[in-house]
Amino acid sequence: MQFKHPELLYTLFLLLIPIIVHLFQLRKFKKVTFTNVAFLKEATLQTRKSSQIKKWLILFTRLLLFAAIILAFAQPFTSKSETLNQKIETVIYLDNSFSMQAKGNKGELFKRAIQDIIVSVPEDEDMSIVTNDKVFKQTTIKAIKNELLQLNYSANELSARSALLKCKTLLSKNQTIKNNIVFISDFQEDEFDFIEVNDSLNNLHLVKLEPVNTNNISIDSAYISTSSAAAIELTVTLRNNGAYQDNIPISLFNNNNLIAKTSISVDKTGSATFSLPINTVILGKITIDDANLTFDDKLFFNINKPEKTNVLAINQADDMFLKRIFTDNDFKYASANINNLSYNDISNQSLIILNELDNIPSALASALKSFTNDGGVIVVVPSSNISQQSYNTLLSNYNMVINDYLNIEKRITTINYSHPLYSNGVFEKQVSNFQYPKVNNHFALVSNNSSSILQYENGAPFLSQNSNAFVFSAPLNEENSNFKSSPLIVPTLFNVGKFSLKKPQLYFSIGNTNSFDVITDLQQDEILTLVNNDINLLPLQQQFSNKIVVKTSETPDVSGIYSVNNKDNSIMHVSYNYKRHESRLVYRDLSQIENISIDNSITDVFNTIKSDTKINALWKWFVIFALALLIIEMLILKYFK
Repeated sequence: MQFKHPELLYTLFLLLIPIIVHLFQLRKFKKVTFTNVAFLKEATLQTRKSSQIKKWLILFTRLLLFAAIILAFAQPFTSKSETLNQKIETVIYLDNSFSMQAKGNKGELFKRAIQDIIVSVPEDEDMSIVTNDKVFKQTTIKAIKNELLQLNYSANELSARSALLKCKTLLSKNQTIKNNIVFISDFQEDEFDFIEVNDSLNNLHLVKLEPVNTNNISIDSAYISTSSAAAIELTVTLRNNGAYQDNIPISLFNNNNLIAKTSISVDKTGSATFSLPINTVILGKITIDDANLTFDDKLFFNINKPEKTNVLAINQADDMFLKRIFTDNDFKYASANINNLSYNDISNQSLIILNELDNIPSALASALKSFTNDGGVIVVVPSSNISQQSYNTLLSNYNMVINDYLNIEKRITTINYSHPLYSNGVFEKQVSNFQYPKVNNHFALVSNNSSSILQYENGAPFLSQNSNAFVFSAPLNEENSNFKSSPLIVPTLFNVGKFSLKKPQLYFSIGNTNSFDVITDLQQDEILTLVNNDINLLPLQQQFSNKIVVKTSETPDVSGIYSVNNKDNSIMHVSYNYKRHESRLVYRDLSQIENISIDNSITDVFNTIKSDTKINALWKWFVIFALALLIIEMLILKYFK
């Protein structure tokens, strides 16, 4: 037993005073003459004896009473000796990822965890609380109670390992301080291992919250499967994380108006297809009815008004094949002869094609360099009578060089199927035997750090890309090549045109690095914003002469359809959705982790921590003891004869 105010124990010496008073009474007795009767003498002796016993009982009771009062004021307590003088720091990690929406015995895992923390942790105890998107450092439950109750789920994900490292950054490095980390999560599986070796400074307490039901159906994805002149087919894929489900309703909304509804059966996966009119602005939302997780029951997407890509062909040869590819449905095609070119038109384009120029003027090479630096794309088709120096002046900006003109017939036999020009459904399968296009003559094209899209049979490049430049190594006129009549020319040049203007996808995933192009003219002080009801965000943006490139990563963090605004004017829309991997309710097995406390009750964990550091105050017992002694003294005075 120890005392909070041990100096008060010196007052125990004052208990000698009543002892002295009782032992050395100064009162004198007066003799009274009385009849010498024997039985009266015996009664006198008995009365004196009883009086002495009563006095000693009262003395003993009062001594105990005063001692109990003094000890109560000294505030005695008991505790574990090893933790008595050791400072304690506690950090709580509370997982607020979307998988914590799952229902436990007493409701949603996350919401119930907040209630248990508020109830189990003393209001005035200093601690830190970490979630996936917030940090409350060195505070108390009393100070942040309202903020805890208002916490919501976060799209900002932390792996278990990252969360643990984040908690450790809030702990002191002082070896005299004992640290407690309370890790509250459902411990959903992720790509990182969670292996922690406990040490003497950090006590790790794992609280695994388990749902009562791991069944869940989610909207996995949506994509345009086919398109025609009149309509597009939107395919929606569902994923089932449980038993077979029949008649799952799927609803399709356009700007909150229900436009289609169907139902499907889902084993592991299932899909439904909706038909949408072409060239129509769609602000879409797909919903399903599922009683488990709710974050993955909606998927937002949008289809903007089609933007046409500006294409300029600078010709010194026939461009009829280009006109047939870059039609008015998708492109704004313009052509100009090299001798009649207006350089002011270059900055307004997205794609510029040099169609068999004999010479590239230095002014044009300089203008094209600035054009590609601003995000534009060029396609270079050489003539058979080029000025190598003028070409290499331009191509040196893209680490390419044109060398000798070789009079050797070559077939184009190798297709880079993984290149973005061909990876989006251009080929149903890799083709190994078809009528290869050929060239009669070609240049030796040398390139560093470039990607060969098409190659000759000897591995030399026919079409190479480096950054924003696509360069052919041979003229495409009919006298030199039959590439114009090959099935390859349309997807190649058409997709180069699409590549030059990066249009938004149906939707983006929150947390990824996303980018899209916006065709607009901004004044000097104007900026683009992303707006969704009360949410107004300023994304990272880079202005070029003919477009604005918008990039997003950490924001937005709320799913929905966002309007891309210039002040109050809406230019287009983009959609953001939460990632879907948390829809799969599969959890870690923590039983193999050694030397770590693992529990499924937040209350039990904090009771354990309290018992390890608990100080048992005893002063109340001494007050009760003093009151009991006072009552005993009163009873002795009243009833002892």
